[in-house]
Amino acid sequence: MQRLLVADDDFEIRELLEFDLSHSGYTVDTAKDGEEALQKALTGNYDLILLDVMMPKMNGFDVCKKVRISKPQTPILMLTAKGTINDKTQGFNSGADDYIVKPFDIQEVLLRVRALVRRSHSAEKEQNVSQEILKIGDIELFPDSLETEVKTKRIKLTPTEFEILYCLMQHFNNAVSLAVLLNEVWGYNSDDDVRMLRVHVGGLRQKIEHNPKIPEYLHTVTNVGYKLTPFGDEAE
Repeated sequence: MQRLLVADDDFEIRELLEFDLSHSGYTVDTAKDGEEALQKALTGNYDLILLDVMMPKMNGFDVCKKVRISKPQTPILMLTAKGTINDKTQGFNSGADDYIVKPFDIQEVLLRVRALVRRSHSAEKEQNVSQEILKIGDIELFPDSLETEVKTKRIKLTPTEFEILYCLMQHFNNAVSLAVLLNEVWGYNSDDDVRMLRVHVGGLRQKIEHNPKIPEYLHTVTNVGYKLTPFGDEAE
């Protein structure tokens, strides 16, 4: 049975999430502050962590950063009332895979949880598939460490950045629609999450491009989505 950690300082939210997730077939542990969340996340073996941002003792962003160092492949879903685009960007830069703003619909949370857990386990199963593309042109992927190498520069990625780059590499030199990216990376397609995808792509560009404003590899295709040119032979 898949095991989840729910960290939130609000007792009612913890109780709601524990009840609904348990009845959906998950084993659920809880934490009421950032320090407890970090201790359990580092010592436990979780399939996913649901993490509030505004918690006593340690905020969720800092917890997320520390968890990412020791548990780079554990999916993290942030649940928070801090819903501006800057807040989301900070969350993703901390290593979060997905972000839901309070008040939330519990069915939406369950959908996101299932998608992230499925994506995580699918990635583990597919690591040894011979036909997958992990190196082409200037770009190489390292699934075990969630890193990429662009030319000679080794770069650490968040799990979501890795999945986006992996998806684009499987379709290199071809435009990939926003709908396909959302479905392949998160397991569902929602127009509401296009902005979330763009934030992740922006973060990925900051890491792999010499000049993110004039990308050499990761190009926007107007009214479609994105295209990866791994040989860096195309201007946007």
